[in-house]
Amino acid sequence: MTIRLGYQIPNFTYPDVGVEHLFDTVVAQAREAESSGFDTVLVMDHFYQLPGIGAPENAMLEAYTTLGALASATSTVQLSTLVTGNTYRNPALLAKTVTTLDVVSKGRAILGIGAGWFEREHHDFGFEFGTFGQRFERLEEALTIIAPMLKGEPASLDGKWYTARGAINNPRLRPNIPIMLGGSGEQKTFRLAARFADHMNIICDVDDLPRKVAVLRQRCEEIGRDPATLATSYLVMGMVGDTEQEAKEIGETIPEDRRNRAFLGTAEQVAEQLGERVLGAGIDGITINLIRNGHRPGVVARVGAALKPLVG
Repeated sequence: MTIRLGYQIPNFTYPDVGVEHLFDTVVAQAREAESSGFDTVLVMDHFYQLPGIGAPENAMLEAYTTLGALASATSTVQLSTLVTGNTYRNPALLAKTVTTLDVVSKGRAILGIGAGWFEREHHDFGFEFGTFGQRFERLEEALTIIAPMLKGEPASLDGKWYTARGAINNPRLRPNIPIMLGGSGEQKTFRLAARFADHMNIICDVDDLPRKVAVLRQRCEEIGRDPATLATSYLVMGMVGDTEQEAKEIGETIPEDRRNRAFLGTAEQVAEQLGERVLGAGIDGITINLIRNGHRPGVVARVGAALKPLVG
């Protein structure tokens, strides 16, 4: 499993599109991505829209319901969250959910997972948030249950946070469903990725990428794992316009603290930047979102055409 070119859909608020046609617009983006060279379509696992993208009350679809429906609307793209908030679901149930998605999609599911971070969602929906350290304790226990279940092995754990008693997971289509961790934590996330993951999606400022890649390789080597066996990708905020001026206007809507993760310009200009600054830093693949205009027909296709030559 690898994600060489992923398209993330983080925004479900579209001008002049009512709720009755909202999912049609999501499907159109997924199909356009599939037909233009993207190998994976990803959605966020959130219940409210994120700060910097929109207001909390803006539209946000539940991730696994959406991916299950996209499985029937597409035929070749892999399907994943970027990434599942571990705190929102019992881990054995999550293993069952993603395995069912794999069966429904005929072998196209990836489990993207992270520790969870959006405190307001936890508060409002009644999920325990806990401390930073507790969330990573929970993630490690969850992966101890999930990893064997995705391989068809019974899972047992009498943990501090979770319990499983020989949990089995059928039906299954593949011998193993890939696990992708998302984040940037060098001490906790990267160590868990080295132990459990097939893929690491790094989410950080682009200037930090070379160091993150080096540390991730070090974490693999510390446990005797060949770093080449852990694929990597980078999440890009695409501020892409038909012209430089349009791209600049789109870029002005992004908060200051996220601008070091955003790439601005025409599709061709953004591709050139990504080749140099992301792939040149040792990253294997690119996942891009087009928050402001990905819903416009033709935008995803233009970006795919520009990026596909970078990743082969």
